[in-house]
Amino acid sequence: MSGINFNSWTENATRLGMRIQETLAERTRDLSLTGSGAGYYDMGEDKTKNIRSQLDSGSDREKLEAMKRLIAMISKGHNVSEYFAQVVKNVASPSLEVRKLVYIYLLRYAEAEPDLALLSINTFQRDLTDSSPLIRAMALRVLSGIRVPTIASLIVLAIKKCAADPSPYVRKAAALSIPKCYSLDESQLPSLIEILSSLLRDRSPLSVGSVATAFEAVCPTRLDLLHAHYRRLCRVLVDVDEWGQVSLLDLLVRYARTMLPRPTASHDSLSEEKEEVDRDLELLLMSSEPLFQSRNPAVVMAVTRAFYYLALSSHHHKIIRPLLRLLAVSPEVERVILTYILFISQASSHLFSPYYTRFVVRADDSTQVKDTKIRLLRNFITADNFQALLREFVDYTDDVDETLIAGAIRGIGQIARTLPESTTQCLNALTACIKSPHDSVVANAVLELKSLVQTQMQGATHAGSSSAPLTIVERLAYRIDEIRHPQARACIVWLVGQYAADDSPNAVVEGVVPWAPDVLRKIAKSFRDETVPVKLQAVTLAAKLLVLSPAHATLTQLAKYAFALARYDSNYDVRDRGRMLQQLLAGVVPSIGATDAKDVGGVVLRRAQVRVVLFESKETAALDAAHGDTRERLGTLGLVLGRDVPHARLLPGWLEHGVESSLRDSPDDAALPMPAVTAIGHVAVSLRSGVSSGGHSTPVVVLTPGGGSGGPSPAGSVPNKGAWADLDQFYASESEEDDEDEESEEEGEEGGEEDGEGSDDEEEESDNRSGDHGERGGGPRRISEEEDISDVEEGSSSPKAPVR
Repeated sequence: MSGINFNSWTENATRLGMRIQETLAERTRDLSLTGSGAGYYDMGEDKTKNIRSQLDSGSDREKLEAMKRLIAMISKGHNVSEYFAQVVKNVASPSLEVRKLVYIYLLRYAEAEPDLALLSINTFQRDLTDSSPLIRAMALRVLSGIRVPTIASLIVLAIKKCAADPSPYVRKAAALSIPKCYSLDESQLPSLIEILSSLLRDRSPLSVGSVATAFEAVCPTRLDLLHAHYRRLCRVLVDVDEWGQVSLLDLLVRYARTMLPRPTASHDSLSEEKEEVDRDLELLLMSSEPLFQSRNPAVVMAVTRAFYYLALSSHHHKIIRPLLRLLAVSPEVERVILTYILFISQASSHLFSPYYTRFVVRADDSTQVKDTKIRLLRNFITADNFQALLREFVDYTDDVDETLIAGAIRGIGQIARTLPESTTQCLNALTACIKSPHDSVVANAVLELKSLVQTQMQGATHAGSSSAPLTIVERLAYRIDEIRHPQARACIVWLVGQYAADDSPNAVVEGVVPWAPDVLRKIAKSFRDETVPVKLQAVTLAAKLLVLSPAHATLTQLAKYAFALARYDSNYDVRDRGRMLQQLLAGVVPSIGATDAKDVGGVVLRRAQVRVVLFESKETAALDAAHGDTRERLGTLGLVLGRDVPHARLLPGWLEHGVESSLRDSPDDAALPMPAVTAIGHVAVSLRSGVSSGGHSTPVVVLTPGGGSGGPSPAGSVPNKGAWADLDQFYASESEEDDEDEESEEEGEEGGEEDGEGSDDEEEESDNRSGDHGERGGGPRRISEEEDISDVEEGSSSPKAPVR
């Protein structure tokens, strides 16, 4: 009996615990005490089968639960468009939270279900007048996201209404809706341009960036619309959001290249450089320079592009530190920044060459980053750092990455071409690479040696300059059996044939170096197993040796054997090369010509002519084709990808004189505020030069004695006290007014002691001022640069303290 009661007590306790747990979960659901929302990502069948019923229920809590689960499913990539009919019914829900989630859902699937989305257009139009700016903006976003051309006119009216909204957030949504409407119906372009023109007059930095984005998408060529707003956009640039700064900078840079005159630098008779820069262009550069300190890499790269293409070369040094700072942000940003620096270094390598240590290759770098860094190091070669770079390149040849090995060996050759005094060290390094057990190292070393030998032999004019290259060719000829890389073997065979001539009387084979015929013998012996490039060079080598020594019988038989192998080769290029060379040599060695039954007629060349045809090689091509690319590719996707991208928007060319500067005048330029402090010394420089940050003359206030030579003071710069002729009288009058004000205040106070103290203070202040006047001597005084002149420049009716 006791056992039965115990079991019943245990069962009741378990039920009570479950009931308490359910009650707590229900009560704390709205307080978010049961978790951080991770339960919405549970995609079990029992969790999703009630979504439809929850959306159709009358409880806002149930609808909110269902919408949260749908948004969680969307974030995980699930297609929940089947609930569109139930969701669209809740577009007019009184709950603000539910409506926000419904708008997010409709933004996702309005394009896929345009017919059902049309059912809620009236609700969207009614929400455009909602008291919440967030609801108004989201209603416009959903309305513009419905891809039905028949409602394009309604969307234009909605955009026009929101463009005049008092909230900058709604105006920003209106600007972002303009490209959507334009892609839906291009015939609405005139109306959209009119709306854009009104949005360009917006003074809120929150919407300016979106307006620039819409301008680029809808009417990128209508830069004439920016004339009256150019200077204001430049001044507000620092206050725009980060991604808006990128769009606005791109727009302003295109405007500057199209509408402003090109800056020039000239040297006068005293060899001093004189820069001529338009004041509006200088305004853009000054306004964008503080953005070098932005935390967004895209903003820094946009400013870099602006300075590189707009400023003179004397200002290009400002881009160095910001770009170097971005190298440590992330590997992805590092790759893009390295591409920027590589493009800049091709024309201005001196900017980054002192910082070559920042570009050494690390073991954890990706293949693309390694390739870019090795190309950068090749551009940074100077007489000061070539020793360190040569050691770096030699060390990179031991890497496992073949791309890095090839770039390092090319870097060794680049040092020899750039600095002739380092040729011996570079040749020793390349010769050591030939002894490497790795085929990739040997192959790249041979290719680079071929380029160096060809370059030196073409430019060798002084005595003894050709001995070292011929020695290298001889070493390569003796090691032909050890080198198995096809391209490397073909290069060696070409070098042997190209420099096989020997005019010494003691030659074993007349006119031919002693090691050249042996190379032809080895290649002919393994002709069947060679690759096509080696076969082509072997046939060419036979023809060259035969031209140099046509009377040598053994060499003639060896050449005939090589031509016979080429005649019946399986590759048609080899067969054609053999027949062509045989016909070319018909005038040199008649027995080597074609043996067909029918004689082929044609012009027969003499030996000297054939020698010119075979030995006159072309000049070496440039190693980096990118050096010839002078297009304005900085800031384009094609620069990062390494290939041209369709519809890439390159910068236009400069105008010779630009458009009239008066077109950019606006009422805002009449009374400019004091320039904002954007950098150390900025205000001092502006005041010293007499030019504000807006590019307009700001008069420096000068207080002068009588005589009328100084002219009237600027309006509002001093209290309205009449025309004063003496500085002492001006201060004395100000002191008297201070005394009167203090006396009137003291009359309302109680106690004679306070009145006495106030009079004592007035006497002391009057004495101090009279002493100051004695020191000044009543002479004229100019306000210095270090003083704060805001008290003098700002108009005010209240009396001012004296300038100290």
